[in-house]
Amino acid sequence: MRIEDARKTYNVQLRSYNEQKCNLAKKKQELNEKIKKTENGAEIYKDEAAVLELQYNAVSEKYDEYHAYMDKLLEQWSTELDKISGQQQAEAMEEAGQELSKILIIARRIMHGDQVPSQDEKKLMDFDEKLYQMAKSAGALAKYRDKKKHDSLWDDEEKKEKIDAMEEANNTEAFAAGPEVVSVEDTMAQAVENIDISFE
Repeated sequence: MRIEDARKTYNVQLRSYNEQKCNLAKKKQELNEKIKKTENGAEIYKDEAAVLELQYNAVSEKYDEYHAYMDKLLEQWSTELDKISGQQQAEAMEEAGQELSKILIIARRIMHGDQVPSQDEKKLMDFDEKLYQMAKSAGALAKYRDKKKHDSLWDDEEKKEKIDAMEEANNTEAFAAGPEVVSVEDTMAQAVENIDISFE
């Protein structure tokens, strides 16, 4: 299962279980108030209190299980995102270094009076107009008789498709299959399945 799919699935579960935890906590509080106001209330409502406690504990336990899985999943996603972003930064720095090297080669060629493609001149001018002007001035003063004509340094480059680091992290396989997805209603039913309590 992809991380993004796992996150969606378990976010739904967490919301559902958290909502039910709040509902059960409210019912427990209401029952405690009822017990306090009723003579011999603890004995009268003991079965109902026991059922609520079992259900609350079961829902809390399952919520904690899902939460722990989501924490690990988020850690994996974050690690993957950092790894991809780091690779992209390293590639960008390498490309920037290569680009600077090409710019300096163009400047040197112009300074020597060589002929370079107009697109290369434009890249130099866009990079640093003062460097471009200095190169052109030096080139005009060059006394070389056999001036060279150069091909563009950028002709052979292929445009690299930029990878979206978040998308890549989302599409990474989850580190492990998550806990079994059980509806909150089933969890509550299983919590009291084996006890035989009849309410009066």
